[in-house]
Amino acid sequence: MTQILQSFIAGRWLGQQGAQVLQSAVNGRPVASTHAESIDFGEALHHARTVGLANLLAMDFQQRAQRLRALAKYLAEHKEELYAISAHTGATRADSWIDIEGGAGTLAAYAGIGGNELPSGNLVHEGPPIPLGKKGSFAGTHILVPRRGVAVHINAFNFPVWGLLEKWAPSFLAGMPCIGKPATSTSYLTEALVRLMHRSGLLPEGSLQLVIGSTGDLLDRLDGADVVTFTGSADTAAKLRVHPNIVRQSIPFNAEADSLNCAILAPDVSPEDEEFDLFVKEVAREMTVKSGQKCTAIRRAIVPRQHLDAVAERLRTRLAKTVVGDPALESVRMGALASHAQQADVAERVRTLMQGAELVWGERDGFAPQGEGVAEGAFFSPTLLLSRDPLRHDAVHDVEAFGPVSTLMPYDGIDEALALAARGRGSLVGTLVTKDPATAAKAIPIAAAHHGRMLVLDREAAVESTGHGSPLPFLKHGGPGRAGGGEELGGLRAVKHYLQRTAVQGSPTMIAAVTGEYMRGAKLNESEVHPFRKHFEDLAVGDSLLTHRRTVSEADIVAFGGISGDYFYMHFDEIAAKESPFGKRIAHGYFVLSAAAGLFVSPAPGPVLANYGLDTLRFVKPVGIGDTIRARLTCKRKIDRNKKDANGVGQGVVAWDVEVTNQDGDLVASYDILTLVAKRS
Repeated sequence: MTQILQSFIAGRWLGQQGAQVLQSAVNGRPVASTHAESIDFGEALHHARTVGLANLLAMDFQQRAQRLRALAKYLAEHKEELYAISAHTGATRADSWIDIEGGAGTLAAYAGIGGNELPSGNLVHEGPPIPLGKKGSFAGTHILVPRRGVAVHINAFNFPVWGLLEKWAPSFLAGMPCIGKPATSTSYLTEALVRLMHRSGLLPEGSLQLVIGSTGDLLDRLDGADVVTFTGSADTAAKLRVHPNIVRQSIPFNAEADSLNCAILAPDVSPEDEEFDLFVKEVAREMTVKSGQKCTAIRRAIVPRQHLDAVAERLRTRLAKTVVGDPALESVRMGALASHAQQADVAERVRTLMQGAELVWGERDGFAPQGEGVAEGAFFSPTLLLSRDPLRHDAVHDVEAFGPVSTLMPYDGIDEALALAARGRGSLVGTLVTKDPATAAKAIPIAAAHHGRMLVLDREAAVESTGHGSPLPFLKHGGPGRAGGGEELGGLRAVKHYLQRTAVQGSPTMIAAVTGEYMRGAKLNESEVHPFRKHFEDLAVGDSLLTHRRTVSEADIVAFGGISGDYFYMHFDEIAAKESPFGKRIAHGYFVLSAAAGLFVSPAPGPVLANYGLDTLRFVKPVGIGDTIRARLTCKRKIDRNKKDANGVGQGVVAWDVEVTNQDGDLVASYDILTLVAKRS
């Protein structure tokens, strides 16, 4: 009996009656069916906005980051369940690795991003504050807070696991419940993923719901606090972008659309160079990985006219070695397209491209998928086309065959190559293969105007390069124009897409209270207890110490020069120093830091465990011989990362604001110190 897929709505699995049958891409046999029951999207949204939002905001950024880390570990431990199902999509083990382990890896990456870059609580202070008055009593800054809406993620068929997780991770971290809608043809793999996540017990109720089948009236029910993201074709993205309710409610809409990405072989590379083979390898790989079903795949290979035949011959040789068939066979390197509908669509688009191109390699060259029952599968031959006059052949820059298809096109001069690249009208990614830094320096700024990401590939980068088609959690994924005009991933940038940015104005004391971060000019808390003697729980933002004074002597400068080896003329050459803008010898800046530490440090063992860095260091005014300095140390920010040391003692991170002033009250040095501080228990 064929499995009936179920939607996960309002905390329960919905679906008992079968509807559309979904077939294996490998042999055409039924894998599962969608459910016939309609989804009450009013109930789904109410559940997300009440139960889901409350559960997520009961946690803070740090706790949600920990939950992501635990989920990543759980999925990695149960990945074989997903691999077994993924084979039905036509993906090889290597293809599925990108999807399954790439998805879990993205969760882990965002766990790290959240843990390292986000505060405790549910407010991000996007400072620094800006004084808005002359007396220092009025200031402004920006904060980022959860939108208190729902994220609707509509995904494509090609990455059923990664496609959901790379969107869900940043929205979850931002405290936004999610409704995920995978493409129907491979939704059986996404359903298995969500079942695993639900089974883990790590999902806060209401934080993730799954739609199998149609979105019905979901988009009509959204409001301005919500967000919609989409991955898929440029045509569908264009339709969704002008959905009446999305326009009426000004709902943020982010699209990542398939694009006609290119790779350029630079004119400085010859067939004898290692970079030449790197180019050929990259084009062939992007044609065959996931059977070319990648929004980042190389669709246009742009090469110097004099090397056109050499590139074509090496690509033919490499493609001839590609074994296509059932991914269960060890010898197979390329599987099937995701569905028969996809197979028909690619064939139709290849016919359109062939009206202005010729076939270099394709089905005629001995295409014979390996394996039992593959005749009923959705296999398609790697297909390499050649457009000899690409400046006049519009289709090659307009029509995308979303499969193992790429088109070679010659150019004369790097300017023409860049013009051809721009004809794609906006791409997710482009690659420039060159061995000449000057070529990269000229080409990349021009190409960057039309691409979301650019890879410069040479023999040095190739050792560790993740390749043309691999979006990474820490780098932006998205592109202008045809590519959708949106952004995903990019580290913390993606989290901020799901937060509301608001300007806040008020007194320094009020801004400090709102942001949970001390601002100079705000009210201070001074007591007889040194701030370094307080455990993490006992410290409050604004706890402060004003130190005693120290007069800087010539002996200090001489001693510090001897210890550090810094004999810069400004510190030791009386005549040269007098002729300088300062007009006198001055103390080393790092001596000032050291002297300030001597003023504010509490030397006995205590809660402050370690100083691990300085931020925002500025030497504002020189300190000369005879000047007297003092420091003010203030607890600026606290982050509880919920970590313990080897002995089980909890720790938190504290940032301290340090102001070093001279005898006139002028600021001479300003910086933040980052420390680990022990908890009481």
